[in-house]
Amino acid sequence: MTERRRAVITGMGVVAPGALDVETLFRRLVAGASSIGPIRRFDASGFPSRIAGEVTDVDSGPYGRIASFALAAADQAVTQAQLAGGRVGVVVAAGLGSYDHDEAFGPLLARPGAWDGADFNELLLQSLKEHSMARRTPGTVSRLVAERFGFTGPVMSVMTACAGGTQAIGDALRWIRNGTVDVAVAGGSDSELYPMGLASFCLLGALSTRNDEPMQASRPFDARRDGFVIGEGAGVLVLEEREHALLRGAPILAEVSGFGAACDAYRVTDPHPDGVGAVLAMRRAISDAGLSPREIDYVNAHGTSTPANDRIETLALKAVLGTRAHEVPISSTKSMIGHLTVAAGAVEAVVTALTLAGQTIHPTINLTEKDPDCDLDYVPGAAREAKVNAALSSSFAFGGQTACLVLTRGAA
Repeated sequence: MTERRRAVITGMGVVAPGALDVETLFRRLVAGASSIGPIRRFDASGFPSRIAGEVTDVDSGPYGRIASFALAAADQAVTQAQLAGGRVGVVVAAGLGSYDHDEAFGPLLARPGAWDGADFNELLLQSLKEHSMARRTPGTVSRLVAERFGFTGPVMSVMTACAGGTQAIGDALRWIRNGTVDVAVAGGSDSELYPMGLASFCLLGALSTRNDEPMQASRPFDARRDGFVIGEGAGVLVLEEREHALLRGAPILAEVSGFGAACDAYRVTDPHPDGVGAVLAMRRAISDAGLSPREIDYVNAHGTSTPANDRIETLALKAVLGTRAHEVPISSTKSMIGHLTVAAGAVEAVVTALTLAGQTIHPTINLTEKDPDCDLDYVPGAAREAKVNAALSSSFAFGGQTACLVLTRGAA
């Protein structure tokens, strides 16, 4: 039997709240530093939730914030991996993008009185800015990354909501395993921090309204959690066939050893009460890695800080890890940077790889009051040094879409 091709990580990049590079992000996470504060990009005073993990000092550019985040993170990853164009695949999960608020709603407000369709269309055309349609198309982001570096593909975009970043990395793993490419650039980028995006999550009742203490608002697994805090950013990884990486002397940061995806086929906004999709995805990822649950040393949880997710994710972890569930350290990156929606899984995969490399587990902050339904080891309060050889990173999304990765320590 032919030995299965292996995929290692040779480059990583992030754009995240409080951090515009990988080293800064992990240093802040290990220190337990929150990057959540009041929304400053637009007037959010009329919204129930007025806090977020915002990215600063990144120019939106002609294609919008999502594309700019992805390109900045890809620059870092490609530079670290020392890639130079050629047959490299690109798969990026991207949010839907957004028109500026005045583009979408300005024409509605400009001419009060009776509706005039022709008049509205004319005003809309006048208000649209450069690359308006491209900014609204998720496939634009992957194309721009490929174009930036001269990568000849294949190119693909993923849109599985908050599981998208993890799904993109899993798809890149499959490309490498089946020989489609030797190298793939994969990740996720998103920003729902504009009035309509924020309003949508507010209407769902999904966001924390702890506006007076933003740094304490994201509190995964805590008894007083009241919803997630929205964030924005991007994470990009370079995945490379192991022998290909060794031949060219590329740095091996970690290995993507397993991937699993599933759907709980239950509801759009609520996870299955038994965590069916989460259990399936986790078990599939661990099996795909050729490991058993007892070999998982750490879990980077989805850990959103919503009442339903944290309880059901805990239930699912118990089902998967069995008798070891209370022994395996678990932490939520979202406690410090918020929920980066489509980009969350990609950034958390980077964090998981850094955990393997540094043998340090970042804490879950704001976990101060125990919830009897969330009774596992969530590494509360302070970072912990630990032996981590294999780690699970989980992402769960609307519609029961679930995706999980198993990462293992990179060895030459």
